Amino acid sequence: MTTPTLTHARVLRSEWHKLWTVRSTWITVLTATTLVLGVGILMGATYTSDGGDSDVDTVVLTLYGSQLGGIALAVLGILVTAGEYATGMIRATLTAVPRRLPVLGAKAAVYTTVVLVLSFVTAMLTFLTAQVFLSGTDQAASLTDDGVLAAVAGNAAGVTLLGVIALGLGATLRSVPGAIGAFVGGVLIVPEILGMLPYEAMDTAVRYFPTQAAGALGSATPLPGAVSPGTALLALLLWAAAALAVPALLLNRRDV
Repeated sequence: MTTPTLTHARVLRSEWHKLWTVRSTWITVLTATTLVLGVGILMGATYTSDGGDSDVDTVVLTLYGSQLGGIALAVLGILVTAGEYATGMIRATLTAVPRRLPVLGAKAAVYTTVVLVLSFVTAMLTFLTAQVFLSGTDQAASLTDDGVLAAVAGNAAGVTLLGVIALGLGATLRSVPGAIGAFVGGVLIVPEILGMLPYEAMDTAVRYFPTQAAGALGSATPLPGAVSPGTALLALLLWAAAALAVPALLLNRRDV
């Protein structure tokens, strides 16, 4: 009996099955979807023209829930990598794939594909549903309006790349609580603190941090003080690449 040849396609298939055969995936996916859709409907149903949110970008208004949903999907990214170290399954995984790096690449590829599609579909559904309630108000808009579809897609891309950063933190720290703490503290909280410092250079630098770049991607109109969507996407891609590069370098140097 011949041993099956190890290929990238088989590693991808293995990671795909592992992702969907654990309960945490379904819980986090359903939680993220419910939060985004629920908050979007709430914002649309309770909105009145000329209210306190009348100056908020319509895509940002309807997709407020993506900030909460994105945290749930970031936790999923951490579980994809650090979760295997917590259960000890990583030993079997790296024994089956001795080169190791294809495992990290497959995890990142499967996670990115799933979250990008999920986030885009959820954002589209939320925006269209919220617009049913916003019809006739000063926040009424359609996907054909200038910048709207790009902002909806940008929102999905921002959520996905933030999740990839979380996945990289999980692979680096190999601890679910540690990676969640690093993501919440380092990615979500620290930039807000740095942005309050009275230094112009710091204020400029913070614009390129992950959460701020993701915010610029998800707005149909330019946000005050934010970088352009193209620059924001490039910044997020570089952050995500760096987050994956660190565990890639460490993977072949550390014991399992």
